Amino acid sequence: MTCSILRLALSSWLPLAACLAAPAAMAAMDTDAAQALLKKSDCLKCHAVDKKKDGPSFKETAGKYKGKADAEQKLTAHVTTSPKVKIDGKEEEHPALKTKDKAEVQNIVQYILSR
Repeated sequence: MTCSILRLALSSWLPLAACLAAPAAMAAMDTDAAQALLKKSDCLKCHAVDKKKDGPSFKETAGKYKGKADAEQKLTAHVTTSPKVKIDGKEEEHPALKTKDKAEVQNIVQYILSR
């Protein structure tokens, strides 16, 4: 009887633990720090959260990568390697973030993908 009570208790707690763990991972993103680094890196000159400027909005970028396993990897490469992008038909270098700190880069990528 003790085994069945233990099994019942575990089966009740495991789904709850999974639900609690997901928001904890999302809470790790620091929105204020992301916005400050976006401003410092001049990203907001060409991008906005929900409006297209010279570059796509963060919402549009998040939609482009939604459900893709390599989303973080590809976006990280884009914001750190200064790739060529087309703006008004002209090819320009996309400036990299003004940080080399991996945690700050990951925070920005999570911020953009969460929009």
